[in-house]
Amino acid sequence: MRVRQHPSLKAFNTFGVEAAAGSMLILEQEEDLLSLPPFDPDRDLVLGGGSNILLVGDVPGTVWHNRLTGKAIVERADGHAWVEAGAGENWHDLVRWSLEQGLSGLENLSLIPGQAGAAPMQNIGAYGVDLASVLESVTAWDLVRNCWAAFDLQSCALAYRDSRFKSAEPGRYLITSIRLRLDTQFEAKLDYSGLREELTRAGIEKPTALEVSDAVVRLRRDKLPDPEILGNAGSFFKNPILSRNDASKLTGHYPELPAWPQPGGQIKISAAWMIEHCGLKGHRVGDAGVSDRHALVLVNHGSASGGDLFRLATTVQASVHSKFGVLLDPEPRIINFAS
Repeated sequence: MRVRQHPSLKAFNTFGVEAAAGSMLILEQEEDLLSLPPFDPDRDLVLGGGSNILLVGDVPGTVWHNRLTGKAIVERADGHAWVEAGAGENWHDLVRWSLEQGLSGLENLSLIPGQAGAAPMQNIGAYGVDLASVLESVTAWDLVRNCWAAFDLQSCALAYRDSRFKSAEPGRYLITSIRLRLDTQFEAKLDYSGLREELTRAGIEKPTALEVSDAVVRLRRDKLPDPEILGNAGSFFKNPILSRNDASKLTGHYPELPAWPQPGGQIKISAAWMIEHCGLKGHRVGDAGVSDRHALVLVNHGSASGGDLFRLATTVQASVHSKFGVLLDPEPRIINFAS
């Protein structure tokens, strides 16, 4: 374990906003957890890749920076292979590594920024696939009881961009590793709009898992700004899920509003469409802006603070609520110790 005093957190969040912490503990092996000081959720923060948070201000206490790495195939049986990966593994690198091993299941989740430990927190998803379809279990350190904890898929309580770790018990668990069940025989999942068309444009009729991954990478790079170039955390708002009755009323007024049926008779509607039809796509206040490439993405054009981006987010929420009567829910965690 390494210790840094009074670090800047600008390089540790993909928005690239300036924030400071009292200290940082860099966790590089599981044994480090056994000698850690008590965790204070009112002052301390567990931080991985910083790809799905907005730091509104400084961290008054200690940042526990998760750098636990390692990945391996631990079992094979009946057309499946089980992979265990440390929470500090880069997610996209893990996806591509799994494809190199002849395993499939993660290809639609290519190029999602962040580390493996964030995947179950958010139940990450893209192009018709989410983590719940491949996650077997999660191992974590319980920051309240100071002991190991293990969770099977059901115990993780994964939902749309949500989980036990994000909402039910936020800040209690430091995820140390995940276990995935992948396939040894590839079956393409191409129903999501745009993916099959991208493969057709490339002249590919029967894609391999690697070709699907490459197509997803091209689509994401075309639609979304690169956080290495323009600070962002990907989609900032979730697509709202409404009752069939409420969705019908809304699409009755706005027939062009994209809507997708969900389990249980609910309907998911497009947050990006609503933001764009509020005239906010490309909107900018100083260096805080709404991307002109995708209305769901808030961006830092250079020197925006976390507070600037948070105020922009509330402006977007208020505009959509005023026009459509729908309150958008942020996807990233909003870290604001001052509140």
